[in-house]
Amino acid sequence: MKLIVLGSGTSTGVPRIGNDWGECDPNEPKNRRTRVSVIVESNAGQRLLVDTSTDLRQQFLANNIDTIDGVFWTHDHADHCHGIDDLRVLRFDRKGPIPGFGSTETVRRLRQRFDYIFAGQHGYPTICSIDTLDRVRMCAGFGVEWCQMPHGPTESTAFRFDADGKSIVYATDFSDVTDEMVDMMRGTDILVSDCLKRKKHPTHANLEMALDLAKRTGAKQTVLSHLDKTMDYASVAAEVPANVHVGYDGLELIA
Repeated sequence: MKLIVLGSGTSTGVPRIGNDWGECDPNEPKNRRTRVSVIVESNAGQRLLVDTSTDLRQQFLANNIDTIDGVFWTHDHADHCHGIDDLRVLRFDRKGPIPGFGSTETVRRLRQRFDYIFAGQHGYPTICSIDTLDRVRMCAGFGVEWCQMPHGPTESTAFRFDADGKSIVYATDFSDVTDEMVDMMRGTDILVSDCLKRKKHPTHANLEMALDLAKRTGAKQTVLSHLDKTMDYASVAAEVPANVHVGYDGLELIA
């Protein structure tokens, strides 16, 4: 299996509008971060997209992505779903809508906000179908597991994708580590973890929490993502174990 990190930044990206790099070195290309999305790809070339970030078009172009076989949403916050319209081009040569999945609440909110995506409009076809996660166990040859994570006062969904005897877990936007999370993620080959900053935050994991999750799950490799302007690539890379990668846009890892 292959992981492609399309975007690795927090909701404002790095730099923030105003050319605000914070503590990140502007001369390090890996510090330029778009909003978070990832692709998981099987040996057969099947691809699943997680989240339709606000920078999705730019990410697809940068990584030569022109087809996907399914899309999963972690939750409905703008930085994770407001690039959904960029899926239109991927629908052009398909016989039917792109299969999409999310938690019951995420599906409800996405349907409400983007009804034309899921029902078509004015003669345009449906771009995506959408269903709740309790109705999916396999998608495009991938085994799918999931669990809900605390995200401050709301929730985000973590996903585990299994194919070719390997697994990739995607866990962004969580504010606590639960036993259910650890059980679902245990022994994964690659864990992509929320890691907003070093300081504690009410709705996101900090570096200490992300490393704790990696240790408790026994992940073989961990990628830190959803990084803000305090998380300079080189500085953080110097602090973490060898099997922990500071995520950056365009990073590819093989499980």
